[in-house]
Amino acid sequence: MSWLPLLLFLLSTAAQESVNAAESNILTLHRRIEHSNASRLECLRTAIHGDGWRQRMIAGVIGRRRKANEVDVPLPSLESTIEMPVWSGAYTGTGQYFVRVRLGTPAQPFLLVPDTGSDLTWVTCRYRGTTDLMSAVKDGRKNGQRSRRRRAKRIFEADLSRSFHPISCSSMSCQTELPFALTTCPKATSPCTYDYEYAQGSSAQGFFANESATVEFPNRRRMKLKGLVVGCTSSAVGSSFVSSDGVLALGHGPNTFVSRATARFGQRFSYCLVDHLSPRNATGYLTFGPNPFLPPHPSAPLILDPFLQPFYYVAVAGISVAGEVLRIPPSVWNYRRGGGVIVDSGSTLTVLADPAYGLVVNALSHRLAEVPRVQVDPFDYCYNWSSPKAAATCVPSFEVHFVGGARLSPPVKSYLIDVADGVKCLGFTSTPWPGVSIIGNIMQQEHIWEFDLENQRLGFHPSNCATGTLFP
Repeated sequence: MSWLPLLLFLLSTAAQESVNAAESNILTLHRRIEHSNASRLECLRTAIHGDGWRQRMIAGVIGRRRKANEVDVPLPSLESTIEMPVWSGAYTGTGQYFVRVRLGTPAQPFLLVPDTGSDLTWVTCRYRGTTDLMSAVKDGRKNGQRSRRRRAKRIFEADLSRSFHPISCSSMSCQTELPFALTTCPKATSPCTYDYEYAQGSSAQGFFANESATVEFPNRRRMKLKGLVVGCTSSAVGSSFVSSDGVLALGHGPNTFVSRATARFGQRFSYCLVDHLSPRNATGYLTFGPNPFLPPHPSAPLILDPFLQPFYYVAVAGISVAGEVLRIPPSVWNYRRGGGVIVDSGSTLTVLADPAYGLVVNALSHRLAEVPRVQVDPFDYCYNWSSPKAAATCVPSFEVHFVGGARLSPPVKSYLIDVADGVKCLGFTSTPWPGVSIIGNIMQQEHIWEFDLENQRLGFHPSNCATGTLFP
């Protein structure tokens, strides 16, 4: 995953078994800084490096993807529209957002990365038999990979949870429903293991279990969200998870947190990400159920083909700069022809396949030609914004056109981003063609994004992510 120190608000950890069914659940998103002394540019460089690895990981997953299993969710849908409060949060430069989640019985709190590109929810975990388990994991790993213990502040003590139930490797679930499970099965009662690969060369190793999460409502009542598939991760490779306790899988698939939560809360979820340079008293939020703060809004088709899981493809028709539609080949937007566009909360910058990237940055840079250029690695187009000519420059508009007519018109700061004092850069990176384009989280900032899974629509509307407050 890509990664654009202070957690300002902790939710209560008490658990309660029932709650009024006509309510939606909100989990507060916080941003966290990994190295408080790192400059804005250093943080962005780290995030961009992760974006590159993440894009290659996404391409690899799509290339290997086989038809996924259908979702089996016995819980009834609830079409509730309860308004939920928004809490203040913090600015970080890592490119990561964090959500507070309570797992187990009694509940234990953790800070997880909410990732729309992941189909495995996992937490750093300790469990009896871990030594034997990890021997099995290592036997199933690729040659040349090395495991190292992950540094973490919080560890899920699985033995202390009454609701923690390991999934055996001989179970039908392990053999047919968990596509990233390892084939290693020393004996019928051994846990179902995984070696899950991420961007930046990162991976998480452990075993699957069924577990419950405690969710909280505005009136402070709580309920258990049962039947979750959760990874008990005892080892990880890479630096991606140093400042988190794991990942909350928001991807589309039969075993993600989204599949269980939306079955309980109305087949939709939404989030609002604050400005990535926001002060520490600002937060965004993640909701399950209809978003009470989302007014009538434009929407675009979501492509939820099982072949594309866990990613959320959106039907893009084109891009315009300064009101002029660019002549980008239609194949760039067509996932059946090696292209397509996904909405990804785990990528920082917006990634464009080469045919689109060249046209977009050329159109933008042409209209910024009067502003002095500066060299800032790894960006291609950066400008000295302290120059008097910058003050007299009108930055051109940038719009994403979706199939059906909806348009995303982000603020200038979402595509001409601040990387250092007095320096702005075009916030795009390229990927070779054929390749998947990605709408990253900076482009998504200060918008509500609603994923309507039942109707396969992606809704969006400008917002400052504060309760009931929307930009004109």
